[in-house]
Amino acid sequence: MDHATVACIKWGTLFGPEYVNRLYSGVRRHMGRPVRFLCMTEDAAGLHPEVEVLELPREPFHDEMSQALAVANRQGAMRKVSLFKPGLIPQHTGQVLGFDLDVVITGDLAPLWEMAPGRVAMRADWVEARRGRPTGHGSVFRYEPDRHRFLYEDLARDPAGEVATARGSEQRYTSTKAQARDQFAYIADDLVVSFKHDCLGLPPRNWVATARLPDNARVVCFHGHPKMDEAVAGWHGSLLRYTRPVPWLREHWIERARADLGARWA
Repeated sequence: MDHATVACIKWGTLFGPEYVNRLYSGVRRHMGRPVRFLCMTEDAAGLHPEVEVLELPREPFHDEMSQALAVANRQGAMRKVSLFKPGLIPQHTGQVLGFDLDVVITGDLAPLWEMAPGRVAMRADWVEARRGRPTGHGSVFRYEPDRHRFLYEDLARDPAGEVATARGSEQRYTSTKAQARDQFAYIADDLVVSFKHDCLGLPPRNWVATARLPDNARVVCFHGHPKMDEAVAGWHGSLLRYTRPVPWLREHWIERARADLGARWA
């Protein structure tokens, strides 16, 4: 059985190594095939020994891109594009399944791996879809570095122009670039869900009922707040996003990862 190559990126201090390790555990428990798991980072301390580390590069276009992102008020938002560089992953051909760190794996990932071969795959962004825009959401993304090399090369060629066109949004850049070349496919909405939009519910439901886990969800995205650590314990950040403690989140994100990797790593 062929293995699946899975990648994430971690920089700065917002997410600790346990986010990478728990993601790795969730992926390998739910992929149904051997997994090669990579993390691009400048700080590998605390990562599980089976996580393959890619050095976070300082791209030749970094300064120009950063200046353009500052204008767009989106500092660092397009660092993920470094994952798209052809030849980045040693001894690799074929596709890569990428995840942001603020996601939790809750079900079989085979449909995400096997769907629409040869295309960039992302779920429709929740907010953008309501506005009639075709933007994909960047929490889960599948691509082929060689086939989709334009995702890296176009930004490298014109950082300021591409950042301005995408208004500083990596997910808008990635999805619209692939759509323009007819190399894009949407992941089914029920496979990748939002904690805020699909699990939590609006007031007063979120005040009296625990957030639900949709039946067919394979990945739950915690974009914005609450993040996973906040939702596990219960979060009182606002009337709209008030969250009672979420037992199923503790089980999938912490308990199963610790049973898999050991408490030292998760």
